[in-house]
Amino acid sequence: MASVAGNDIDILAKARRSLDSEYTPSEDEEYMSDKQLDYFRLLLVEWKRSILSASEGTLQSLQDGPIREPDLNDRASSETDWGIELRTRDRQRKLIAKIESALRRIDHGEYGYCEVTGDPIGLKRLIARPIATMTVEAQEAHERREKVSRDD
Repeated sequence: MASVAGNDIDILAKARRSLDSEYTPSEDEEYMSDKQLDYFRLLLVEWKRSILSASEGTLQSLQDGPIREPDLNDRASSETDWGIELRTRDRQRKLIAKIESALRRIDHGEYGYCEVTGDPIGLKRLIARPIATMTVEAQEAHERREKVSRDD
């Protein structure tokens, strides 16, 4: 079974492929130009659509009824699979909220800039993770602070 993070990456890659444009943001352009913002808006909308489309199958299966495996081992295996699937869908629900937040940042002219420092996040990072809200440095500092507070 593919990892959950790998699944998200696959869905994002599928969203990138489904964009009609051959355009990819470049460092040669003005940072967060209208063309770049349009690209990221389309990518985010397509990513959200792909996630919602993938989740429809889960909803349909849940509505089809409970698991009725006669063998206890088969039933336990099926229930484990369902648990993993439901956790994946919950993670994707949270991802959709982050996508919607990124779309709001585009609308408000805040997309592409670190919420901590105000510095540009960078095209490479945004292409890899379109929902990023911090520069790599700010994210690393945040994770170090989080780790220290967890250790206390």
